[in-house]
Amino acid sequence: MRKSGTWMTIWDDRILETLRKEGAKPVGELAEEEGLRISHSSVSRRCKKLAENGLLTPLGNGVYIITDRGEAYLDEEYDAENGVYLNGNGSRDGPTASETSES
Repeated sequence: MRKSGTWMTIWDDRILETLRKEGAKPVGELAEEEGLRISHSSVSRRCKKLAENGLLTPLGNGVYIITDRGEAYLDEEYDAENGVYLNGNGSRDGPTASETSES
């Protein structure tokens, strides 16, 4: 089960899934995706929030790409609420849950 953050919405998963499947896309194209039934401005806000939390990277001109953290979140290996990897997976750019509990 994915460990979403309290700051996340159901649309965030759809955005991440689309970017993983199709690669980098501009917000305008994301807003036109069949699985996303929200406005361009809502997609833009969600992408900014996902980028603030390390799940997307902005490439400029409203284009976003999924990060390793975003991929790990979709694979149920990243806790988006606490910003940690689960079970020691993918610790190259963030702490694991066991590392944060030891401090």
